[in-house]
Formats: sequence, C-alpha cells, structure tokens
Amino acid sequence: MARDPRSESFTEQGSGEIVRALDDVIRRATKLRASDIHFEPKPDKLRIRFRVDGVMVEQPYLPLKACKPMISRIKVLGRMDIAIKRQPQDGTFKVDLGHKKTVSLRASTFPCFDGEKAVLRLLEADAVIGMDQLGMGRGQVQALRRLVRNSGGLVLVTGPTGSGKTSTLYSVLSELDTTRLNIVTLEDPIEVQITEITQGQVNPRAGFTFADGLRAILRQDPDVILVGEMRDAETASIAIQASLTGHLVLSTMHTNSTISTITRLMDLGIEPYIVANALVGVVAQRLVRVVCSRCNEPYTLEKDVSEEVGFALPENATLVRAVGCDHCMFTGFKGRRGIFEVVEVEERLQALIKTRGGSDQYKKLLRDMTVPTLRRVGMRQALKGRTTASEILRVT
Repeated sequence: MARDPRSESFTEQGSGEIVRALDDVIRRATKLRASDIHFEPKPDKLRIRFRVDGVMVEQPYLPLKACKPMISRIKVLGRMDIAIKRQPQDGTFKVDLGHKKTVSLRASTFPCFDGEKAVLRLLEADAVIGMDQLGMGRGQVQALRRLVRNSGGLVLVTGPTGSGKTSTLYSVLSELDTTRLNIVTLEDPIEVQITEITQGQVNPRAGFTFADGLRAILRQDPDVILVGEMRDAETASIAIQASLTGHLVLSTMHTNSTISTITRLMDLGIEPYIVANALVGVVAQRLVRVVCSRCNEPYTLEKDVSEEVGFALPENATLVRAVGCDHCMFTGFKGRRGIFEVVEVEERLQALIKTRGGSDQYKKLLRDMTVPTLRRVGMRQALKGRTTASEILRVT
C-alpha cells in the first residue's frame, strides 16, 4: 500500500498534521461505512486498517514517526493517561464531521511488541435503526413487539461479537413509551445517547460493575431495565430475579443460538424452573454481507449441497456469487443486513426447559413451533440474490 504523501511533516512531538491526519482517517472510515479503525505499529510504519462489512481492508499507512503522536492524540481525546504505555486503556469521544453529522468513537489501546495498538469503534451518534429496518421478516418483527410488550420477564439478544445485538436493543428501546415507562440502562459503554431514558455506564476500575449497577437500578423504581451484557453468574442472577418481580429486563449474551442461550443460563447456576419462568423470548442474530449489486454473478445450482447446508435447496436454484469491483473495493460485497431467529417462550418450551431437555429435543420442538433456524433464514436471503450461500455458511 502506498505511503500517504501528507505524512512527511509528522514529528515525534506531534503537530497539527497529526490532528488533521486522525480527522481524515475518521472521515474516510465513516464514508466507507467502517465499523472499526485499527492503528497497528510495525517496525517501519504505522499500519492502518478498516473493518468494512466485517472484513479488514488495508489503508494507506503512515510513517513510523507518526505512531507515538497518533496514539497520544487518541489517548488525549479518549481521556486516557498518556504516560501509561504498558497497560491497556479505553475511553470514548466524539468527532463533529460537519453537516450536522457526529460520530462517536470507543477507543481502546493495547501494548504490543512494537509499541501500542489503538482500535476505534465507530457509531454514528443518535443513529437508532427502526425495528422495521433491522432486516427481520414481518412475522419476526411482530413476535419481537409482542415480547417487549410484556410487563415483566427476560428478553435476551444473542450472537457473537459484532453481530448487531446492541443495535437491536436500541431499536427496541426506541419503540417503548418513554413517557409512561421509567427506562434505565446499564451499558459498557453508552454507544448511543437517548435523551428520554436514563442511561448508566459501568466503571469496573471505580468498583461500579454490572452487578452493582443492577442492584442500584432496582432501587430507582424502574419499569424496563436494559443490561448491556450478562457476563457472569451474579449479574445473571440479579437480572433474572428482577424479571420475576415485575420488570422487563433486556440484555445480551455471547451465545450462538437459542438453545445454547438456555443451556448457558443453567451453566451459570440458574435453576431450570427459574429460567423457564423468567425467560419470555430469545433473539439470535448474525450480520451477513450483502452482495455488490454492480458485480455479482448469478449461477444455477447443479449439484446436491444438502449435506453441506443441512437441508435441501430447490432443484436448479439460482444463486449469486461475489466477484469484486471498484464500487465494493473488490470485496464483492457492499453493506450488511441482519438475519434473525426469534423465539417466544411458550408452554411447551417452558416444560422442556424445566426438565433440562437435550439439544435434539429443543431442535425438534422449535421445528414443531415453525421457528426457522438462522441458516434457513439466511438461505432464503441467498435465494433472493441478496447474499451468497458461502456467506451464510460462514456466519452460521
């Protein structure tokens, strides 16, 4: 990758060039719809990469002498200690891009062999996606709306890191009646500010953990509680007790499916009958890349792939494959959309949870409940030409 010609004036002490360079990188990342910016020190340069549509994309690098002042600039903006170089740090800040557009960033530094690496997570401030724009089917949207109309109970949104769980939770919050309900959140960090609700941010270094914050929230007369993530047994136990005492609790877990979410709660020490009574719904999700509209190539499926996929596709089905062009930075994809599995916990599922049912029993029951799996939902998108079959197999 060619060197950025503007980098020649960087100095060890930093300068206005560093300020302009960081702003330019953030503007470029925003234009390319990047979710993350990686600043990686190497023996001879400062490597810069963007994560676009879930994939790392190389960018013009900066000279080695720009590395220390760039990391220092990020630390200053994120209110970190610039003197600490051998311990990870994190912080948040906002950048005004003009034209009434602001991007909020979560900064993280990590000591490595050649210095300190910094990663910036980007999120447009106040950018809340409507529930109808998440990518769910009509029936799934209706099911999710039924779940959050409950006056009490636990609703979990699950999936791996970067699968859009937080966006789904914010979408749910945007549809709740903030006038009549007292909504309180506990997040790490607060990624989107919603003025009509009370938002709190954990601070483990100050002793303010999810468990401590959740106990405090219960003394704030809440109707709806959003817990950014259920990471441990203590937080899960308090959240579930809250959901059983007349509070709607929304949270996330890093699990791969509805079934693994249920078993994970039990692994955290929650009794099966309590899980069955508290859990009202689970939303499992993934983000899949949308195939580029300018360069995708249709083809007819001429062989049986049911063994690889797990179920049969229509005979001679037409699918598309990614090619790559200038429009999509030669990745073959441009943009992402969600695929979802929405499960409402009804009586049959409650009974199975109470008896610690096995994986095969859960799968059979979900089929009987006509709940399509993430892979089936994804393959429907592939058959509509919105993404590729290989992309669905990659994320599910």
